[in-house]
Amino acid sequence: MKKNLIALSAALLCAAGAHAQSSVQLTGLMDVFAGSMKMAGDAKSKSVVDSGGLTTSWFGVQGTEDLGGGLKARFNLTSFIKVDAGTQGRFANDTFFSRDANVSLSGGFGSVLLGRWMAPNFLPSVVGNPLGDSFVFSPLILHKDVPLFNGTGWRSMTPADTGWSNQIVYSTPDIGGFKANLQYQFGEQAGKNGKNNVGVNFFYFGGPLTLTGFYENADINNPVNTLLANNQKYWMLLGAYDFGVVKPYLSYGEKKIDDTVSTKGKTMQVGASAPLGNGKLLAEWVKTEWSTPDVSRKTFTLGYDYNLSKRTDVYAMYMNDKITSQTNGNSFGVGIRHRF
Repeated sequence: MKKNLIALSAALLCAAGAHAQSSVQLTGLMDVFAGSMKMAGDAKSKSVVDSGGLTTSWFGVQGTEDLGGGLKARFNLTSFIKVDAGTQGRFANDTFFSRDANVSLSGGFGSVLLGRWMAPNFLPSVVGNPLGDSFVFSPLILHKDVPLFNGTGWRSMTPADTGWSNQIVYSTPDIGGFKANLQYQFGEQAGKNGKNNVGVNFFYFGGPLTLTGFYENADINNPVNTLLANNQKYWMLLGAYDFGVVKPYLSYGEKKIDDTVSTKGKTMQVGASAPLGNGKLLAEWVKTEWSTPDVSRKTFTLGYDYNLSKRTDVYAMYMNDKITSQTNGNSFGVGIRHRF
């Protein structure tokens, strides 16, 4: 009997050890809101139940294997979804795994990743504004990443999507709170070996201080590889400082398009978050100016995000949007976000 118990215990320990060495997890986030949307230049407001008020909804699988000696292998396969309609992707014809499709090796040297992953511009802009990665209510993300198709002609600052396909990424180890990513995307265009995307970003977390930034030089569009009409360069520096009672945010960035008139865009952000009850009060103002045509946009958002638990929160947002010589837009929404 004792021998059988010892054998069973040994088998369970071996199984536990094997499980610890390799794991696969289903993960994701669902975010849905109801409200009224009217962007600058829209003729009328639109009542909606829509997906991704504060975070673009997504789901997928990720896995890790401990190879020993501090070396680990990881993979990510994650897809965006519009929860309000049950449709895949962020927009029509978005690739299925447009959020992540990659494998990597990591150790004391840092990590090396191959596949589709975030573009250099994305994570710094998320970390560096109080409304995170909201493609609906964050003024910085809207100005950076979301063109308007309502006759205003407003173009996004980001030249080649928030994710890059066919890339190699080297990430440094964490050195005293500092970390950086060097990224290179192959254009995979026959006879055009110089048509590629290259970029870098950095992060510094030192107690209450957060500093981050990025630089991109882009020739290739995403998520499907196509040549951009012109080479585009884009950089931004962002910072925040947590005083406890309030956390102010500040950023500035510039975009240059190498066309016949050398078009330039400039973006400035001022924002803040403050703890209130079991949630946070959020405020953000952003101004972007384009040189050609000479037009500016100002967007302001005020909202409150309340935590029901560690995985579930509810929020309410109001946004005002203005573009030179266009009708103003006012939007509001209330939503729920759940992580799994």
